[in-house]
Amino acid sequence: MVVMPDADLDAAADALVSAAYGAAGQRCMAVTVAVAVGAAGEVLVAKTAERANTFTVGPGAAPGTDMGPLISEVALDRVRGALELSVAQGGRLIVDGRERPAPGAGYFIGPSLVDHVSVESDLYREEVFGPVLSVLRARDLEHALQIVNDNPYGNGAAIFTSSGAAARRFTRGVRAGSVGVNIPIPVPISWFGFGGWGDSRFGDDGLNYDAYRFYTRSKVITQRWTEPTPGLAPHFVAAAGQ
Repeated sequence: MVVMPDADLDAAADALVSAAYGAAGQRCMAVTVAVAVGAAGEVLVAKTAERANTFTVGPGAAPGTDMGPLISEVALDRVRGALELSVAQGGRLIVDGRERPAPGAGYFIGPSLVDHVSVESDLYREEVFGPVLSVLRARDLEHALQIVNDNPYGNGAAIFTSSGAAARRFTRGVRAGSVGVNIPIPVPISWFGFGGWGDSRFGDDGLNYDAYRFYTRSKVITQRWTEPTPGLAPHFVAAAGQ
């Protein structure tokens, strides 16, 4: 998930903790990596850490629980080992889930946040499948796109921004099967069969085209997005027929 400096960073942080730590990170579309662009980095990390530290960890059926346990002891050991290695490989552990007291018997660990993760690190290259969010830093949108597209997997990708031009550049340039703008997990609803790109792809065509064509009335939309000029009031043009 790419987060631009012009994004609503409170909304982005809310989305990140939900998408990264929901189901304890044990779902295929969990957001495991945030790419913070430019000035967004420090603020985004601080806001995400604040929210992660308030997560209530406990049995999934207990009232007030935000995050339940991992599925097995093997999974718990994998997450612990990944956190330990992330620091050895240069990551900065902002929130350490290992420090969270276990709420009882079970494979519990708190949400973790690792900043300044490198694309060469094991934490980035290997899926932890647990409540660990890695933060990478990018200079600008083009650098962020390069980071995303260089990854061999392409199940889904998202961008948080208030710029239509940035959203267009991202949605057209990213190599992923499901793409979201200001939506952290852009999974289609059930009858839109989906598959990713690259090593995330499965099935014969990746997308169940016949399914969504059946439920769709097609529309052609022509768009032109430009960056707003500072100090210039926006102009609103009524659609034809209104």
